[in-house]
Amino acid sequence: MLSGVLVVSAPGKVILHGEHAVVHGKVALAVALNLRTFLRLEPHSNGKVTLNLPNICTKQTWDVTSLQLLDTSFLDQGDIPAPTAEQVEKLKEVAGVPQNRAVPEHLAVLAFLYLYLAICRKQRALPSLDITVWSELPPGAGLGSSAAYSVCLAATLLTMCEDISNPLKDGDSVSRWPKEDLELINQWAFRGERVIHGNPSGVDNAISTWGGALRYQQGKISSLNSPPALQILLTNTKVPRSTKALVAGVRNRLIKFPEIVSPVLTSIDAISRECERVLGEMAAAPALEQYLILEELIDMNQYLLNALGVGHTSLDQLCQVAGAHGLHSKLTGAGGGGCGITLLRPGLSW
Repeated sequence: MLSGVLVVSAPGKVILHGEHAVVHGKVALAVALNLRTFLRLEPHSNGKVTLNLPNICTKQTWDVTSLQLLDTSFLDQGDIPAPTAEQVEKLKEVAGVPQNRAVPEHLAVLAFLYLYLAICRKQRALPSLDITVWSELPPGAGLGSSAAYSVCLAATLLTMCEDISNPLKDGDSVSRWPKEDLELINQWAFRGERVIHGNPSGVDNAISTWGGALRYQQGKISSLNSPPALQILLTNTKVPRSTKALVAGVRNRLIKFPEIVSPVLTSIDAISRECERVLGEMAAAPALEQYLILEELIDMNQYLLNALGVGHTSLDQLCQVAGAHGLHSKLTGAGGGGCGITLLRPGLSW
C-alpha cells in the first residue's frame, strides 16, 4: 500500500478529425495538449476519504467506515467493460446526488466514488486518503478535461492498491508507467468516462493516457508516425454544453435518418484517413500544397459536423472570422460550443 504523497498529471487533447464518428466505429485522429490536469493523493489513517476539486468549487468527505458497510456487490464487473446505468444510479444514492441532476460537480464526484470503490474494494480495508485535483483545462470545452481527471484518478488509485507499480524510484521526481500499466490505467479511465458521459468513444482517455498523436478506432490505438509540428490556434467559445447530450443527439439522428446520417459518418471517416495520409507525407518534407489539402479537409469536416447537429452559432462565427483572414477552422470535441481549432500555416504573420 502506498505510504507517501503521490502527484500525477495527464494531458488534455484536441481531436483533429473524427469526433462523433468515432463513437460509431470510425477513425479519429487526436493529439495531446500541453495543458494538463494534476492530482495529489495523500494517504493517511484518520478514517476519512476527502475529494477536493477547487476548479469547480467542490469538496466532499466520507467516513471510510460508512463506505466499508456499503453493499458494493453491484460493482462486480466480470467481463462488463464499463459501469451500467443501474450501477450509476446506486452510486448516486451513495453520493447523495439527486437522481435527476447531472451537473459537472456531481458527475465528477460519482466518477471518483465509482473508481475508488471498484478499484479499492478488494483491499482488506478501504484506504483513508485525501485527493486534490486541479487543472489547466477548462471544463466542458471539448479538451478532454474529464478524461484527464479519470486518468489521474485511475493511475493513483491503482498505484495505491498496488495493482500497478509505482514508477518513481529512489531519487526520481518524474517518471512514467510502463506500457502494461498504462493499458490498465486506460481501461479504468474509460470506465470513469462512462460514468460522466454515458457512451464516450474512448479516444479522450486514450490520448490522455498515452500522450502524443494517436489514431483511434474501436478501442485500437496506434501512434501517428513522425507527425509534423502543426501550429494550431485554440479558441474557447465559453459556451457550455453536455457531451452526453450531444452524443445522444447524433445517435438519435442516426436512428431516425440512417440512410442520411450513415454516409455523413462514412465521409468523416474518409476525411480522417486522408488527413492521416497527408500527415504521413508531411513528416518528410511539408509543402504548401499539403497545407491546402488540410485546410480543405477542415472545411468539409465542419460542414459535416453541422449536418450532424453538433454545431453552434459561436463556432460558425469563429469559422467566419477565421475565413475573413484566409484561415480555416472547425469545432473540436463534442461541439455545441466548447472549443474550435484553426490551422496556421508556417510563416504566418501576426
